[in-house]
Amino acid sequence: MSDHASEPCPAHPDAWRNHITAAVLARISTTPQRRHEALRELFRVTRPDLGDDAAMSLAENIPPLVPELHEKWAAMFAARLVETVPGNQVALLCDGASENDAALTLAYLMFLESERMEKQTAEDLEAYRREHPELTEKGRELTDEVLARRNAARKDKAARYAAGKTPRQ
Repeated sequence: MSDHASEPCPAHPDAWRNHITAAVLARISTTPQRRHEALRELFRVTRPDLGDDAAMSLAENIPPLVPELHEKWAAMFAARLVETVPGNQVALLCDGASENDAALTLAYLMFLESERMEKQTAEDLEAYRREHPELTEKGRELTDEVLARRNAARKDKAARYAAGKTPRQ
């Protein structure tokens, strides 16, 4: 028997859109601690030169994605899915089973990676940046802090290496 994450929704496109949006947002919205850990893991893979402390500092200082934008994109995904996938298949995905909610979330992530959504997210983020110029300065400060920590860690490592090295005889 399937583990149900939510109640099945009625067979109606509006209900499907609401269910899809809610399922996606429930799976991708996490606690700040989980978000920081996920970001730190990402930095470990993509920027191993940062070091653990710098990666954690960066992860803790990156603001969460704007909820309004996440909601907008999830709603866009739900509308597109209901528009393009046959109703009987959408109904199956909206049966409330946690496996189907996970499948919807995976499809959402793939949707975000589409060329159309890459353009849309860039436009939305740029519009948000223009509406909130104070975030640009915060980003610069954060970048400077992380780079300073990384450089300090490199200098410390070089000093430890030099101190441990003995001259040739």
